[in-house]
Amino acid sequence: MYKKLSIKEWAVEDRPREKLITKGTRSLSDAELMAILIGSGNVGESAVELSRRILNSANNDLNELGKKQVSDFIKFKGIGEAKAVNIVAALELGRRRKDQMPLEKLTITASADAANYFRPLLEDLAVEEFWILLLNRSNTVIDKFMVSQGGLTGTVIDVKIILKTALEKLASAMILCHNHPSGNTRPSEADRNITRKIKSAAELMEIAVLDHLIIAHHQYFSFADEGLM
Repeated sequence: MYKKLSIKEWAVEDRPREKLITKGTRSLSDAELMAILIGSGNVGESAVELSRRILNSANNDLNELGKKQVSDFIKFKGIGEAKAVNIVAALELGRRRKDQMPLEKLTITASADAANYFRPLLEDLAVEEFWILLLNRSNTVIDKFMVSQGGLTGTVIDVKIILKTALEKLASAMILCHNHPSGNTRPSEADRNITRKIKSAAELMEIAVLDHLIIAHHQYFSFADEGLM
């Protein structure tokens, strides 16, 4: 009768941890990398098999997986809170790594430049966040900061905080950006109103608001491109 082998019974070179050490990270599949994070599976599945099932629940899409919370992972047999936290923390580290590009070398010449910068930050979030990109006179990025974080359908924007930070950084221009977790890129009336409000206030300080981007999954909407600025 066929006996299912546990990972400990696999050939050493096929075990995820040993494979990483001897062959490098690139030799491992997504499921094998996740198996290292969770350490063990359950009575009926190895860690790799359990990891494959978790990935399959997100259509084998790491961006989709990144939207899941601890509560989503603990639904799988063999995943307790500690393992779920490990997975969520690893996904967040990956997101932050993508975010850490050298700001001083980034010059914005089109909406796509700003969208490409903000996508790693916002495209797979389950809640809405509102960010500002601050630019000098050459449209080179000075800094970025998150204005607010909200729920699934909105977030509260404080215009005073935006202007205070822009003035402190001696910014000449800014780009607004927020995400729509729903996946719909079209701006709401509230999005249009806050854009007008920030733009009017910034003009008093001689700071130009160049664009407002809405990030939704792999797409984006540009107020400037659509003639709404």
